[in-house]
Amino acid sequence: MNNNVSTDFSFTIDSVQFNEDYRPSDNTRITTNFANLARGERRKENLRDALSMINNRFNALASWDNERGDRYAVELEIVSVDIDVEGNGNTFPTIEILQTNIIDKQTGKRTQGIVGNNFSSYVRDYDFSVCLSNHNRGQSSFSVPNDFGDLHGKLFQYFVNSEAYKAHFSKLPVICLSVSDNKTYRRTENQHPVLGVEYQPNESSLTEQYFKKMGLNVRYFMPPNSAAPFAFYFFGDLLNDYTNLELISTIATMETFQKIYRPEIYNANAQAGLSYKPNLKNSDHSVTRIVYDRDERSHLAVEQGKFVEENFIKPYQHKLQQFTASYAS
Repeated sequence: MNNNVSTDFSFTIDSVQFNEDYRPSDNTRITTNFANLARGERRKENLRDALSMINNRFNALASWDNERGDRYAVELEIVSVDIDVEGNGNTFPTIEILQTNIIDKQTGKRTQGIVGNNFSSYVRDYDFSVCLSNHNRGQSSFSVPNDFGDLHGKLFQYFVNSEAYKAHFSKLPVICLSVSDNKTYRRTENQHPVLGVEYQPNESSLTEQYFKKMGLNVRYFMPPNSAAPFAFYFFGDLLNDYTNLELISTIATMETFQKIYRPEIYNANAQAGLSYKPNLKNSDHSVTRIVYDRDERSHLAVEQGKFVEENFIKPYQHKLQQFTASYAS
């Protein structure tokens, strides 16, 4: 990354505990997965049950020297990143990510896990819900603008390379997403003791290309006793840059969320085979007791995209264009 670009951009990083008392802040995207869980009459039960699922899955994967299966607990922090474009103290909410922390109840040791995991981005809402829609309006076939994701990708890399990031986090982020129901994944012979069996997709996706502009590579792994592979987006070397416990913290957290959000794939009653095509209409799956409004989430993404356009893209258009043109990622 090249950080030699003239800009007044600065970042403010705040965090809040994700526990049964969590309430989304005013700046949190209301479609963000963890914010969706913290609403409604069952909000406390939702949060408590999700955290219990995370801890149980962590202990199942970290089974060595863990005879009773209760040695570890995972604490989660929601990390909010705001950007100040003009250096005048006026900030705009940029992204939210999750920080895992691992508690060894046997030794009392608390260690930082992986940062990233879930990835929530206002500018991504704008790109997919406004920019892409406007570009294809009235067109006979779908296409993607050449500069699609350029601003978002460079802002993300600029943040990861910033002093603010380095002051808060010791390692680069890993983002874990669900697989695409538009692609077919084939199992390979490669297997990792924690990440599990590696899969390879039959083709690249728009999401892959978008995250590549963020500087991230992707590999697909299905952890032991999971129902389907996950997409792991990362810098560097996913298999060697992180400890087993760090990787387990991400798997336990994101598998729990995906069982809630995508039960047709990740809480399916049959495990993915040699060739796997995810199916969101799969009826042979189990559902958790946790309440989640998927329809509302997709509807609100458009509103959030328009909010970004009016409050970030248009007011700072000239500065953002200058930044995109001059920042060499």
